[in-house]
Amino acid sequence: MSSQSGNQKPKPKPSAPRPSSSVILVSPKNEILLLHRVKTSTSFASAHVFPGGNLSVQDGPCPPVEDLKRHDDGPWYRQAALRELFEESGILLAKNQTSGDMLTVPEETREKGRRSIHQQEVTFSDWLKGLDPAAVPDTERLIPFTRWITPTNVPRRYSTQMYLYFLPLPLESDKSLLNEIPAEGEREEIQVPTSDGGIEVTEARFLPASEWLSMAKQGEIMLFPPQFLLLHLVSQFLDKEPRTGTSIDDLKQRRTQLVEFAHSGTPPWTEKCISPKMLKMTSDNRTVLALDHPGPELKDSDRRGESDRVVLVRFSKGTARQLEVRLKREVLSGEGGDKSHL
Repeated sequence: MSSQSGNQKPKPKPSAPRPSSSVILVSPKNEILLLHRVKTSTSFASAHVFPGGNLSVQDGPCPPVEDLKRHDDGPWYRQAALRELFEESGILLAKNQTSGDMLTVPEETREKGRRSIHQQEVTFSDWLKGLDPAAVPDTERLIPFTRWITPTNVPRRYSTQMYLYFLPLPLESDKSLLNEIPAEGEREEIQVPTSDGGIEVTEARFLPASEWLSMAKQGEIMLFPPQFLLLHLVSQFLDKEPRTGTSIDDLKQRRTQLVEFAHSGTPPWTEKCISPKMLKMTSDNRTVLALDHPGPELKDSDRRGESDRVVLVRFSKGTARQLEVRLKREVLSGEGGDKSHL
């Protein structure tokens, strides 16, 4: 017995999740920006994702691995979210901290800045100061909207703070800022330099959340569970019928309802921490992911996830297909049909 147990390899310790941020950017038409990652990407390869990425030293001193505050919203996560948004999409969300006015920067200047920041020739903050000594990222308008911690069975793990950010509605906007934003359905080709000179992101596009979900269900694009669930939630507010021809007041009301939802629940969606965990397999061989676990790093804390919903997904060779959001009680009771709701 002792020799057999001695030959057993110890279970490898899960890697520490790297801190990262993502932005669910809402356009003046209440559409959502997604980026299409190339198949050689180190994370979410070939998938459509929200803009975002890992924290950098320039974003500020994130708490150390052993500190639970490492998984709390903080200025370092907010700074990284807007820096990564700029690097990946060219959309700059910065303001003059004295006047509160948003910065409007010519496209050529922004493109040079993106490359310089990505190649670490200059920090995001220093580049902004070069434009305007009082310029700072517009971090105050970021609204936390869940944190996701990668399950321990995945080698490359992340602790990702998700945020909502609403671009100004048309009547609230500076026209020069709006002119930089792609219109509905238009594509903006994005080439982000990497350390080897390759391309990380191939496309950035604004579409209604409901359209992104429809494309995923039809197999036209790939979404992973965090993006699918959050688009599902956002869609139920921003994509109420009628979808087109709505007034500015109606667009604003939908945003207000989404923000109220983000601050609702126990815990509220602004504070939910989710580390997906396999609950069961369905009869059609899809994995049912429970969302109520905060992850092993937070098991002794008071952080909690989402207890009412689950995500169904078919994983295969690095892909995620046939996703669906369902109520947990329906799945456990074996009820059929998609009856997910708020």
